[in-house]
Amino acid sequence: MRNETNSNSRERILAAATKIAQAHGYGGLNFRDLAEDVGIRAASIYHHFASKADLGAAVARRYWEDSAAALETLLAESAGPRHGLRDYPGTFRKALESGNRICLCSFMAAESDDLPEVVKKEVRTFADVNVAWLAKVLAAANVVDAKESESRARAIFAAVAGAQLVARSRSDIAVYDALIESYRAAGLLPA
Repeated sequence: MRNETNSNSRERILAAATKIAQAHGYGGLNFRDLAEDVGIRAASIYHHFASKADLGAAVARRYWEDSAAALETLLAESAGPRHGLRDYPGTFRKALESGNRICLCSFMAAESDDLPEVVKKEVRTFADVNVAWLAKVLAAANVVDAKESESRARAIFAAVAGAQLVARSRSDIAVYDALIESYRAAGLLPA
């Protein structure tokens, strides 16, 4: 029972920290506010995470792991690689739909100069996971040849993450949708 309670508390802390970081970044994570959100004492967070850096790394790791699983599910459930590419921007749109939040790792990447190395590593992994997935799917869809797939994947990842930032700054998801459509019209994203 005790381990189940500890596991449940850890999960609640990670979930609350993810929402905070999506809205306020790594700099916005503080144990007092997080404890209040979770309904525990701030000192209890230290039972699960020795430091803010450990918490930030765990949140970013969980985020990229969940994102990697979601991308594989998206591809498995799509009608083929081209459809998977078409649906890819929707993975970033979901954060905007949830209280004008943005991708946690995009937010943290913007704070890169102030991140502990352990957090930077997890944030970089998120980008690497997205680029690798995009490169694989671009090649499978015959959008580009294998030699060009990684550079195209990086361009798509940067463009979609950038569209999310611009839309958030305007608090307008229609801006995101318009930018994604402009990427399709320009040929960056398959139509």
